[in-house]
Amino acid sequence: MSGPVEPEALAEWTRAIGRSETREERCEIESLRRYALAVAADPAVENASPPLAHWAFFLPQPRDEELGQDGHPKRGAFLPAITLPRRMFAAADIVFEAPLVPDFEARMVATIADVTHKRGRSGDLVFVEVDRTISQGGAVCVRERQSYVYRDLGDPVPLPVPEEARAGVVWRPDSVSLFRFSAATFNSHRIHYDLPYAVEAEGYPALVVHGPFTAARLAGLAARKGALRRFAFRAQAPLFLGQPIYLEDNGNEVRAVRCDGVTAMSAKVEYRV
Repeated sequence: MSGPVEPEALAEWTRAIGRSETREERCEIESLRRYALAVAADPAVENASPPLAHWAFFLPQPRDEELGQDGHPKRGAFLPAITLPRRMFAAADIVFEAPLVPDFEARMVATIADVTHKRGRSGDLVFVEVDRTISQGGAVCVRERQSYVYRDLGDPVPLPVPEEARAGVVWRPDSVSLFRFSAATFNSHRIHYDLPYAVEAEGYPALVVHGPFTAARLAGLAARKGALRRFAFRAQAPLFLGQPIYLEDNGNEVRAVRCDGVTAMSAKVEYRV
């Protein structure tokens, strides 16, 4: 357990606001194909992009010595060196201006937009907002605000108790699908593949399903009705390996619901007209 957030520490973290990084890379077709396969989308990416296709590119590239105990890149390089131990991808608001063209150069500019502190029932919470813009040929293709939350470990998380089966698409990710998504997105956070670490260090009852993995599956569900213009999701509760997940389409909102009836993620959807 870490102590309460001190004003001096928060002041130091907020100095990261405005920090920016720019990367350029080619949107390689095979990287996109591996990502499509990982999220159960059509691997013929030359014909149609998988949901949230931009997540196949501009992946983190830390060296082994630049990784923390949890498998995330050590803090303080781009993201501020927040000392609260648990970090989660909490939300994203994504606007699709134009499709990314495979096998074509792209540029990503990421900027820390805000750092805020709140006091919740479980203790201190620090939110970091990161704006990302991806462009090709000078034209913006994707605008995205990502939200990360840092918090203390708190009490161990209980395994949800299943209720009766629900309507909706039933998704049952297994350890192989979690591994494939981690590999396709170069995500080395240990809660997704290292069960002893997830249980003993972070207090989870089982391996945790990636938030972005869930978001991609929800975006794929929503895209069955048309091309997405905007997709804004918020994670509300963790999902665990070995339990069914119900993907529900409620018009302009899609949800991932746990086996105990708790909404784990919800997303607002806008379609192109």
